[in-house]
Amino acid sequence: MIRRSFLLTAAAAFTIAATAAQPAAAREQWSKEQANTWYEKQPWLVGANYAPGSAVNEIEMWHEATFDPATIDKELGWAAGIGMNTMRVFLHNLLWENDPEGLKKRMNEFLAIADKHKIKIMFVLFDSVWDPNPVYGLQSPPIPGVHNSRWVQAPGEARLKDASQYHKLEAYVKDIVGTFANDKRVIVWDVWNEPNNKGGGNYEHIPDKNKYVALLLPQVFEWARSANPSQPLTAGVWIGENWDNMEKLDAVERTQLTQSDINSFHDYSWPEKFDKRAKQMLSYGRPVLCTEYMARGNGSTFDGSLPLGKKYNIGMYNWGFVDGKTQTRLPWDSWKKPYTYDEPTIWFHEVFRADGKPYRQAEVDLIKRLAVAPKGVVPMANAK
Repeated sequence: MIRRSFLLTAAAAFTIAATAAQPAAAREQWSKEQANTWYEKQPWLVGANYAPGSAVNEIEMWHEATFDPATIDKELGWAAGIGMNTMRVFLHNLLWENDPEGLKKRMNEFLAIADKHKIKIMFVLFDSVWDPNPVYGLQSPPIPGVHNSRWVQAPGEARLKDASQYHKLEAYVKDIVGTFANDKRVIVWDVWNEPNNKGGGNYEHIPDKNKYVALLLPQVFEWARSANPSQPLTAGVWIGENWDNMEKLDAVERTQLTQSDINSFHDYSWPEKFDKRAKQMLSYGRPVLCTEYMARGNGSTFDGSLPLGKKYNIGMYNWGFVDGKTQTRLPWDSWKKPYTYDEPTIWFHEVFRADGKPYRQAEVDLIKRLAVAPKGVVPMANAK
């Protein structure tokens, strides 16, 4: 049970063995009271969407041949150093289908590293963004000058459209959530990232994708609940203007907002738009997390959005942490005009350069200042 320099402790092994046992009867969706009671016990959550700089996508992050605990340890140390206490991390069904025990072992190792730095993890089970044709195994290098050029959807197009294979997705969800259902190092399960996203990039969109997702997403919530997790489930809305009006939402969004234990959303726009969306989400009376924000060239910045999150007690996870193989310092338009000659005028995402130096010192100072202040308190910039 030893991998490199990390030892699977007896306590962690017991946790996995215990939670992998047959779960109790599936729980119901949390009531608003249950959700708010849970949230009151948490610190103000502040962190990032995380993949190590050495990984081009979620498959490379977790694959046995490319799993990189030394880099993870170093980078999560940087996160803890600026006051971050949580990270949002993507998984992939192909990892489980090809090496379920290895994946769970590496997840446990990752959680041990995060716990050492007092960082709790939100795992993402499925994702509708970027390449619709994922391939298990060693991944291709990044495309020069292109934002997130090798990120892959989970499940891919073929699996999404083939209901005869859904039993594999069900087994993946039940085993992963069941294994870590009572693990205090896991704080939230995000069951599907941007489920009604057409894909993005230069990829052809999956025909009738939303139809398939609308049928599958409620099942994913059900599978996850059947493992009786002690952590809340969520799936974040990300487009549209009327999140507080069910009549104006599509079937996928209605599932997201009626099945989540705690609600979540994405916002990559100006602070006034963030404020509007935050208030719409808070209107449901459940705790709220912003699981993606911060695209400097698009008007979404730490300076503009993070204090609002703190003011409203909304947990905040910016996109990107360390400049690396995902290349998300580059803007979305790099899919149309790759930045192979010049760097962008300003970085789109990321907090740290590859050597651990902050991209902008004022941003990490802001994160630190907000992280240590009491819930709901937004201290002045010159506060000591």
